[in-house]
Amino acid sequence: MNTLDTIEVDITVELGAAIMPVHHLLRMGRGAVIELDTTENDPLRVYANNTLIARGEVKVEDGRLSVELTEKVRRPA
Repeated sequence: MNTLDTIEVDITVELGAAIMPVHHLLRMGRGAVIELDTTENDPLRVYANNTLIARGEVKVEDGRLSVELTEKVRRPA
């Protein structure tokens, strides 16, 4: 078995972010809208184990969502 096959990586795709007090969150009901800090044209952020690794955009094909990576984020040397 290849050693890399056993390594788990948590991948997170972030559409945007919002900061709000917990009491506002608790008062939200079904259908509530949370305004994010991005627009529809801004790239998504892709994280591996909480480290930003890439940016991308949402694709819809045959009713399925996917993320197309458009930019690899370089880590400082």
